[in-house]
Amino acid sequence: MHKIILDCYTDEPAGLGVPPYLGTYPRYLYGYLKKKFGQEMPIYYLTIDDLRLFVHYHNKKPETKENEKSNIKIFNLTKNSPDTRTILENTDEMYIVLGVHVPGKYLTAEPGTLRELSTLFNDLNKKASMTAKTILTGPAATEFGTRSEGGKFAERQDAIIFDEVKPEIGEDYNEIATSAVIGAKIVKQLGWNYIIAEIETSRGCRKAAACSFCTEPLKHRFEFRKINDIVDEVKALNKQGITYFRLGKQSDFFSWSQKDIEEMLSRIRGECETKECETKERETKKCKTKECKIDVLHIDNVDPVNVTEEKVKLVVKYCTSGNVAALGAETFDEDVVKANNLNSAPATTMRAIDLINKFGSERGENGMQRFLPGINLLFGLKDESKRTHAANMQYLKEILVKNLLLRRINIRQVAIFPGTQLYKECGNKFLRKNKKYYWKWRNEIRQEIDNAMLKRLLPVGTVLKDCIAEIYDGKTTFLRQIGTYPLIVGVKGRIELGKFYNLKVTGYMLRSVIGEVV
Repeated sequence: MHKIILDCYTDEPAGLGVPPYLGTYPRYLYGYLKKKFGQEMPIYYLTIDDLRLFVHYHNKKPETKENEKSNIKIFNLTKNSPDTRTILENTDEMYIVLGVHVPGKYLTAEPGTLRELSTLFNDLNKKASMTAKTILTGPAATEFGTRSEGGKFAERQDAIIFDEVKPEIGEDYNEIATSAVIGAKIVKQLGWNYIIAEIETSRGCRKAAACSFCTEPLKHRFEFRKINDIVDEVKALNKQGITYFRLGKQSDFFSWSQKDIEEMLSRIRGECETKECETKERETKKCKTKECKIDVLHIDNVDPVNVTEEKVKLVVKYCTSGNVAALGAETFDEDVVKANNLNSAPATTMRAIDLINKFGSERGENGMQRFLPGINLLFGLKDESKRTHAANMQYLKEILVKNLLLRRINIRQVAIFPGTQLYKECGNKFLRKNKKYYWKWRNEIRQEIDNAMLKRLLPVGTVLKDCIAEIYDGKTTFLRQIGTYPLIVGVKGRIELGKFYNLKVTGYMLRSVIGEVV
């Protein structure tokens, strides 16, 4: 008998595990199980896509017709997919990684839900003789549950579906240090076109009291990982052929000191880039040598309060182009900031945007700027009103007037989780009250800010290098560069998926651009 890790994907305020991002949960879990049961114990990695293909399509992937969109529900199959039935029937334990706390839209994946998993398990019992013990882990196993859409209450796990519920397996950072290195070998079982490894640098939040909507400080006390452990994990993944990394699993990358940021980034670049590849495979991004360059090194979450000139310069120096600092502004309405215990006043956010632009807005080698800010905005926070949207537009227009750049504006309706301040004080009161305005507010930002910003970021004729063709939508192919918040480029025609192309910008949509192969 063997063990299964079933990845239904995760997305949290601090940490992304939706393909092409490989999150920390399955990697840590793989290492933990190998330590617990011995190196000889087979540990099989399956995705929710594998189960969907087996249950709904009898394990035969249908071709996408010319008038259809690529089916992202069965897009991220593993190398184990052809043997799904045998793997399911010969396992004694299945560990399910699942949970979304910050719902988003994903180009090439659809996270599983508890409801879907319940249905799949019922169908599996008819199609395969599976008697395995089921253990739910990840964000959905916490008291907060999971939510696939913003603007709604969380979906809670039903204990009837699972034999055991464990939010995390191996919580201590000292234990994780070895599990993360061993767990790097899980990538051998993935069948994706490319993988971005999400690297954890800290957990919890430095704030004494959490922002009203956030679950991160409620799940963990604030704690940094050891830099040695972070570097060792990157090196272990690098030896498995992973060359794309995001230091993304933390509430605020800039909560690290200037000295520690320099040590971490310089060591990752210095110790992991050990040898230039001697084969031409490097040019096609298919290098399989055990010592590779790092092609992408990006970060994610940044608290505007902690943005300094010195830290920005370090990120520009050591990270790769196209990098984005996701600034947790949430709103530019000062009343909403106070009511929801948010950390960043509008003036603080504007200062952070200015600093990152000052040192990061130079265009880099891949055609994108080296390091830019991104803004997160939330609908549905306590005391939200029409004044909130007016304040948001005022500051966003000021950014345009000052000729500053934003890589993206992420707008979503807040997900309401038990135990949070928002849940206790008002629940979905303001979501219900202002629901009728959200489409208008969102559309105004997209039309007046996003489109103008795109034209400033990427004038017609700009060439974006190394864009990978990911999915079809009828007779259009969508491509992206590999990175933390890559821009989607639509190209007319159905070009071969999984290959890299250089694209010239020819036009614009609201949040993406139109391009042609050069």
